[in-house]
Amino acid sequence: MKNTLSWIWFNVQGKLFPHLEENIIKEPLTDKLKQLVAILEVIRIEDFIFTPTYYHGQPPKYRKAIARAFIAKTVYNFSTTRVLIDMLKTNPSLRRICGWEKAKAVPHESTFSRAFAEFAKNGLANTVHDALIKEHLADRILGHNSRDSTAIKVHEKPEKKKKKEKKAKRKRGRPKKGEEVKKELSRLERQQTMTLEEMQEDLPKICNVGTKKNSKGYKESWIGYKFHIDVVDGQIPVSCILTSASVHDSQAALPLSEMTNKKVSYFYDLMDAAYDSVIIRNHSKSLGHKPIIDINPRRDKGLKEEIALEKKRKKLINIKTAEDIRYNERSTVERVNGRLKEEFGGKMVRVKGWSKVTAHLMFGILALTADQLLRLVM
Repeated sequence: MKNTLSWIWFNVQGKLFPHLEENIIKEPLTDKLKQLVAILEVIRIEDFIFTPTYYHGQPPKYRKAIARAFIAKTVYNFSTTRVLIDMLKTNPSLRRICGWEKAKAVPHESTFSRAFAEFAKNGLANTVHDALIKEHLADRILGHNSRDSTAIKVHEKPEKKKKKEKKAKRKRGRPKKGEEVKKELSRLERQQTMTLEEMQEDLPKICNVGTKKNSKGYKESWIGYKFHIDVVDGQIPVSCILTSASVHDSQAALPLSEMTNKKVSYFYDLMDAAYDSVIIRNHSKSLGHKPIIDINPRRDKGLKEEIALEKKRKKLINIKTAEDIRYNERSTVERVNGRLKEEFGGKMVRVKGWSKVTAHLMFGILALTADQLLRLVM
């Protein structure tokens, strides 16, 4: 991985930057433009866009330039596509890097909207991200995979809760001889016999209301979705799933495990107490990994006090087990969530619908992944 990225970085810094400054931009590149150029060179998103020879209606012009522009939007953390278009028209350097020579050539906002809908439908960002991970991490053996989720707020009307159908009540007491009492399986239990595609299809994808406890123990609610991420060593996101905000973290654990296991090789699965389940532990072991999951005391006050005392004891005598040290690596996923929101458009979701919100976030993940890969060799 380092050899490939070092070669890319050497060519970008030693050849591409001087060429752009002398022949294309004709002025010194800013740090942000250098970051964008390097990310675009690592991603090569234009190589994944097919331009048809035959088409109906207006020609699909500038699809490659528009795709590069959406990467620029995440790198510059622009709030809307309209802001992106204004910057393309007023900033010649940014415009030329994306692929337009003149300001008049920059398409109308409606063209950007149609192109984005097409990219979302085809899963362009997901495809490019998978190829990036395969190219740079598939032949590596990694130490840790950290899993967590983050709230995604959107300007979208949440779906109303449907009234549950009343089930026929059975008589109280023990069941009669030979009578079978069917217990409804939880989603996590059903996932044990599902394929990856079935698990992904079964997860709710509608916009609704999510609730969680913050660091101070108070409940917080938001309207939108929940973004589940697997992050490996080096703060590199490998797999992502977008679900409804109300979905519990544990319900995305098995599909994420399957997705990540197909892409990279690693040893440890690191998860917080939300993933404390026998099913998740056993599934991690079945894939050849070692799960390190924080214990969730739930309603057991005795266990909760016991865990708190054990943590105090370790702190007083300054003892850390090997698992404690490895569990600290889980903070990498929290840093990735923070960077996605603060630097790569995770807070600026202005599109509606699961597929478009996924595309918006994955463009951010794509740019973030390339940036992190470059940081390993800089």
